[in-house]
Amino acid sequence: MTGLRDDGAAALEWAAAYLERVRELPVLATVEPGQLRASLPAVPPDEPEPFAAVLADLESTLLPALTHWQSPRFFAYIATTASEPGILAELLAASLNQVGILWRTSPALQELEELTLDWLRQLLGLPEGFAGHLEDTASTATLTALAVARHVAPGRRAVVCSEHAHSSVDKACRILELELRKVPVDASFRMRPELVDLDGACAVVAVAGTTSSGSVDPLHDLADLCAAHDVWLHVDAAYAGAAAVCPELRGLLAGWERADSLVVNPHKWLATPMDCSAHWTRRPEDYVRTFSLVPEYLRTTMATASARSRSPSAGGFVRSSSGPSCGASAGRGSRSASGSTCGSHGCSRTGSRRSRAGRCARP
Repeated sequence: MTGLRDDGAAALEWAAAYLERVRELPVLATVEPGQLRASLPAVPPDEPEPFAAVLADLESTLLPALTHWQSPRFFAYIATTASEPGILAELLAASLNQVGILWRTSPALQELEELTLDWLRQLLGLPEGFAGHLEDTASTATLTALAVARHVAPGRRAVVCSEHAHSSVDKACRILELELRKVPVDASFRMRPELVDLDGACAVVAVAGTTSSGSVDPLHDLADLCAAHDVWLHVDAAYAGAAAVCPELRGLLAGWERADSLVVNPHKWLATPMDCSAHWTRRPEDYVRTFSLVPEYLRTTMATASARSRSPSAGGFVRSSSGPSCGASAGRGSRSASGSTCGSHGCSRTGSRRSRAGRCARP
């Protein structure tokens, strides 16, 4: 393993040096469209090259074509900053290369994910009873939640959201062939509950932190409407949900604990690398009924039994595997870098950092 040790040390040194100098680099990529591709070979190389050459290409060719989301001077779109524990956890996860198809294919993957999501639930002040799993993005989580909502309410084919909801809701409705009804907003860019029409609706998607303005829909009012009409409530808190690590900010999200499902992106405010989206539900059995499918080649006595009973592990999310019983994916890798981030920083330090950010954001 000399190559891994030597090349790994060189890669780690490059990464550390990059993080030390990223503040000084141009935030926006300095290339023109097509310039990077034109500078690279059009055909794959016949002969191998040393990893040192890969690092050299990274420095000379790829670096100018990067927009530096890690830069403290990056203020576009949304915050996505990976911290050192998360970066190192990604290295370890790639080394272990776990595949979550069944519990037995990686008990550590499933149970660590469940525990990590329960830690995060507590960190955000969400009540017990929410069971969670990780998706790659909030778009996938919203698609998954709406698929469950459609399944539990056959014959109802409409989804309601505000005109400021994320475009992922539009895309999910296209994929699932659901009608999308967009509701006007008030002067604070919040959905107006008095204009919500739930006739034939299977779900409402409420937003806690719109991409356009950071506004939060009236969650309690929408939860009351959904409860009265037996409609699934999904809360998209991908952007602002992480603010709940600060107890003084939880009032802004009051009512999200009444959601049937909700999503928060640790890769936005919680110093976790990209592709880490936390998806919780109070109705895990409905996810199992929607997605559980164990083909013959994966069938075991343990898998069959677990598909019929609640999992004893943290969160109690029933899964005959880490993927098929909670979403469309047939398998998954380890995305528990958020657990490493939470463990390394600790709850108090994580909360204090977000509190400082919140104070800076106030006018």
